[in-house]
Amino acid sequence: MIIKLPPQDIRRYNWSIWRAVIGFLSLFILLLVVTYLGLFGPLPTFRDLENPKSNQATEVLSSDKTVLGTYYIQNRSSVNYSQLSPNVVNALIATEDSRFYQHSGIDFQRILTIPFLNLFKKQGGSTITQQLAENLFSGERAHNPLVRFTQKLKEWIIAVQLERRYTKQEILTMYLNTVDFGAYNTFGIKSAARTYFNTTPDKLTADQSALLIGMVKGPGLYSPIRHPDRALNRRNLILGLMAKQGFISDGQEQELKRKPLALDFNPIGHNDGPAPYFRAVLKQQIQKIFKDQNITKSDGTPYDLDRDGLKIYTTLDATMQQYAEEAQREYMPALQAQFNDQWKGVSRWKNIKNFKLLLDQGMFRSDRYKELQIQGKTDEEIRQNFNTPDSLELFTWRGYVDTVMKPLDSIVYTKMMLRNAMMSMDPTTGYIKAWVGGINFEHFKYDQVKMGTRQVGSTAKPFTYTVAIENGFSPCMEVDNVPVNIDGWTPGQSMSDYKPGPITLLKALGYSQNYVAAYVMNEVKPVPVMELIKKMGITSDVPPYPSICLGVFNASVFDMTGAYSAFANHGTWTEPTFILRVEDKNGNVVYTHTPKVVQAMDAQTAYVMTYMLKGVIKDGTGSRLQYKYGLTNPIGGKTGTTQENSDGWFIGITPQLVTGVWSGCEDRDIHFRSTRLGEGANSALPIFALYMKKVYANAALGIKKNVDFDAPKNGTPVTLDCDAYKQQQQGTTEVDKKLGF
Repeated sequence: MIIKLPPQDIRRYNWSIWRAVIGFLSLFILLLVVTYLGLFGPLPTFRDLENPKSNQATEVLSSDKTVLGTYYIQNRSSVNYSQLSPNVVNALIATEDSRFYQHSGIDFQRILTIPFLNLFKKQGGSTITQQLAENLFSGERAHNPLVRFTQKLKEWIIAVQLERRYTKQEILTMYLNTVDFGAYNTFGIKSAARTYFNTTPDKLTADQSALLIGMVKGPGLYSPIRHPDRALNRRNLILGLMAKQGFISDGQEQELKRKPLALDFNPIGHNDGPAPYFRAVLKQQIQKIFKDQNITKSDGTPYDLDRDGLKIYTTLDATMQQYAEEAQREYMPALQAQFNDQWKGVSRWKNIKNFKLLLDQGMFRSDRYKELQIQGKTDEEIRQNFNTPDSLELFTWRGYVDTVMKPLDSIVYTKMMLRNAMMSMDPTTGYIKAWVGGINFEHFKYDQVKMGTRQVGSTAKPFTYTVAIENGFSPCMEVDNVPVNIDGWTPGQSMSDYKPGPITLLKALGYSQNYVAAYVMNEVKPVPVMELIKKMGITSDVPPYPSICLGVFNASVFDMTGAYSAFANHGTWTEPTFILRVEDKNGNVVYTHTPKVVQAMDAQTAYVMTYMLKGVIKDGTGSRLQYKYGLTNPIGGKTGTTQENSDGWFIGITPQLVTGVWSGCEDRDIHFRSTRLGEGANSALPIFALYMKKVYANAALGIKKNVDFDAPKNGTPVTLDCDAYKQQQQGTTEVDKKLGF
């Protein structure tokens, strides 16, 4: 039975409905107006909309534009629209906002169909522009429904304002630069492409794009690392949406759905990627430069490397850095095995001086000790904790090992782990090409290239010989290899390496004879040697004592490698440089580095020294470069071994590359038990050799193998041919006899 209402009732009901609709619309408009006026909090200003803020990672780039790593709160790097694959844009529009090009920020047609869209799990009610407004300006999404509603009102207003100020392409780009992609705090499509597929956004395929865009709604829920099956289903759903909207064909859809995820997972955390020690030092250096030189943003606020999206262009060569790290990984396990064998069955407590003190120092410096202190534990409780077995992760050259052991025993293990550092540079430009500051940044964060200093041993001897050459000494000059007393100081000499009898300076340097080095020091005196060392860039303290001829002072790998570069660069020391320039996120240069240049010695002296350093390789302590590693091309160098084999050094020079290597334990009291294994020729030189062989094998690097050091145009003031030198000396003696001298 149908009840027919009178016309006046129908009009009354219709008017009630219209009043409700009009009232709702009026209330909605009123809410929008008061939101616009700031009742629910301030809206972004015109300037904010023109310059939306988002945490952008600062990128560290190598000389060949490879991204070495990033500094970030959010691992985010921005791209331009031209750097986006059409597949990414198509996948985004198909998934998030199919009418993106038809609306002006708010899609009212879509709002009316929200229940239907949600029912079939197609799209939500927010347009891409609204989502961008939320990402940029709304902050954390509120859980309170009322507060969330006010946030939504703001997003609608901001979305309309964004549409008025930006093109559709710009909005898409901004959106893709802001979204969260989960793993390792990855934000933005550029970081996501690198993290999940080790590629760039312009090279993303349709299936890769579908996978990444599928993560936008739930980076944890649809993580291809944690939930690969769920991610695969989500990817295929999006491929279906792309096909439905004509972005790919039905045939392509079916073919792509059959493909596996095919991830090339390349996470870049703060500890991951190449040159982590370098990046840590670089960050400190940039921050210091900005502070000292008062380099700030246009509004006067300081730059934040973790948020402001700077680009730091460095001198490092990504390929040479890779070779340096590989050389370390190839040799250090064997060297560690040699070290362990020497200590097998030997009591560390009896044979290592101050061993208990070293362990206590290791305990006091550990994060575990600091955490227990924060918890209010007493010293007795902390020591008990360190003597109680626990689950620990240890670094080994075979990979990380999970084990159960006393934390104190883990300190012993760490103290007995050999460390290593290496730096390689162009002697002409001063540009540093490779920097390996330690063996594992995650476990041993202290940088041994620039931040650490160790005794340099016999690598200091060339400085004393340089002053002698400047004073007219010849490499062919013979000296009795006998003990020398200088003001009560007489150096020791290992008898296993001792070369008795008269010996030339060339051979004495080649075989690192201490007595002859002391003789030369006694002739030239300490102050000129100290002054030369300073001119060659050594920044640590070098007291003007005779013993500096044997390297009793401390210096860094950074300074020592830079000093040797003067020999290869015609006597000119060019400051070791690792920063080229820094740009802000808009490409404006905010800092450029100009290296210092000092004429440390004349070109003739430098050439004589390269000749003498080549003698170390040809017939001296560095000869295994030739007979074991086959490097017979022009290379000079010097080994160094400090007291009790605590430090092993090798610094090698070629006309195009100077490389310094150091090996030793964290504490000098822990060392090799024999010079045969602890000397620089065994602990440092092999890493240099492995590195150089890789470099020479890659012609694209431009490091030529058979290039020799340039001889001075005017020749050298001393004779380098020792046979000719002997004849000259004999001739001079005969003339003196005839003249009655």
